[in-house]
Amino acid sequence: MRRHFLRKAVFGLCGLLAGAALSGPAAAHEGHDHGAPPPPPVTTLAPRAEATSADFELVAVLRDGMLAIHLDRFADNAPVEGATVEVDTPEGSQTAKPAEPGTYVLPVPFAASPGAHDLAFTVTAGDTVDVLAATLTVPAAPTSSEKQAPVALAQLGGLRADLLAGVLAGLLIGFLAGVLVISRRRAGALLVLGSLGVALAGAPQGAWAADTQPPARDAAQRLPDGSVIVPKPTQRILGVGTLVTAAGTFAGTVELPGRVVPDANASGLVQTAVGGRLAPPEGGFKPLGTKVAAGEILAFVHPPIGASDLKDLEQQGYELDQQIAIVKRRYERLSAIPNAVTRREVEEAEIELKGLQTRRARLERVQREPEALRAPVSGVIATADAVAGQMADPNTVVFRIVDPGRLWVEALSFSPDAGRSGASGRLPDGRSVTLAFLGAGMADRNQAVPLQFSVSEGVEGLRPGQLLTVLAEAGAPRTGIAIPRSAVVRGANGQPIVYEHVSAERFMPIEVRTAPLDASRVLVLAGLAPGRRIVTDGAELIDQIR
Repeated sequence: MRRHFLRKAVFGLCGLLAGAALSGPAAAHEGHDHGAPPPPPVTTLAPRAEATSADFELVAVLRDGMLAIHLDRFADNAPVEGATVEVDTPEGSQTAKPAEPGTYVLPVPFAASPGAHDLAFTVTAGDTVDVLAATLTVPAAPTSSEKQAPVALAQLGGLRADLLAGVLAGLLIGFLAGVLVISRRRAGALLVLGSLGVALAGAPQGAWAADTQPPARDAAQRLPDGSVIVPKPTQRILGVGTLVTAAGTFAGTVELPGRVVPDANASGLVQTAVGGRLAPPEGGFKPLGTKVAAGEILAFVHPPIGASDLKDLEQQGYELDQQIAIVKRRYERLSAIPNAVTRREVEEAEIELKGLQTRRARLERVQREPEALRAPVSGVIATADAVAGQMADPNTVVFRIVDPGRLWVEALSFSPDAGRSGASGRLPDGRSVTLAFLGAGMADRNQAVPLQFSVSEGVEGLRPGQLLTVLAEAGAPRTGIAIPRSAVVRGANGQPIVYEHVSAERFMPIEVRTAPLDASRVLVLAGLAPGRRIVTDGAELIDQIR
């Protein structure tokens, strides 16, 4: 009789333990929907209050008796500097003092008492005046009853409270199962231990987790639902900027490979007309990047003269000297008897003498004067291949002059009409340039048509030969939302995503489908609705937060 009683008691305790283990929150079973779950709570942030209007976004953070008010513009999330912030508190109206750009501080003694405190912020920034209302909730301090034996048990061995409770429950079930096979004398003691285990398992969850929560610290973190919490101070450090999306119709765009080439009207080559030995001008050869003016001497070329050629030149010099001497004597005689000869004979002798002297001077110049290499256009020296004493063949390119302010872009396209209505270029480093259509070639190059564009904006920093991607308008118009390329990042699965600024400090990833639009923007075709705030600057950094 007694043995049957013990067995029934053991099964009863096991049933109580199982009921306690299954007494958690009720889960929605098939056929029932309990609604969308609320955003996961964040317990590691300091007490704060948020308020939003059409112009401003405000976050007030309580820490050490001071209220730090972070004020940003709603549309682009830029800090609002030089504003006046008046706060209506339970203790009266007070004016916050500026601390940092976009941050204002205010002492709040009333926040020492826990509870909900209603606040009203009157913001005056230039000609804009707005009133934002918010509620600051200060949590109550934990009571002493929550810091007793269960806390000590939870901290035993450094284990979490829920983990330790599971271990105790497993041990209790094992002991109770052993009651069925052990002696009657020990059954009473094990029943007492089982009752104690049930009592511990039924203790409130708050009692197990009391004082085990981490201290409040405003740190960026990713929540289980995939959203990211980024406190306002962290947003300032990351430089987070936003944009309110708007739908529109845009022309179709194709991506073309291109490269930067010099403007044919503002560049030139410095070549040697005859072969010879290079010599520097006064001051030496000019280095790369030096600005030069049109006609400026950059180098000299001394043509080589062989021994046989030198003898021929000397013989020609002797003959010219003899002819000059004869003609000179005749001109002097004719000039001495002007009445015996005609004026025409005197002039003919004078002209013949000057011609011989000119031929003799040029013959000497061929032997002594080198060829001067001059800059054909004004610009900077892009390439140089000049060394003193170097032998240069005829038509050798010694210098290349380029005007860095006038450059072209050459691209290859399978459609000759691409880019006629507009185009832009995107460099590997993310910079963009504005292009203007110049013309298209008639002869195919690798089954593609060469197109030429002039760089109208963004020419700074470009250099000839640099590769870039040309985005030229072509095809039918498309409807979508234009956003900066910096707003789109790659998710863990490779899908392009953007981050929506759903609240002052919460960002939600959204998968989108995009198409190229121009050098600085992409067109969102699906996944994003108009009127949403998305992150344009700092999206890559937010995506790295875990």
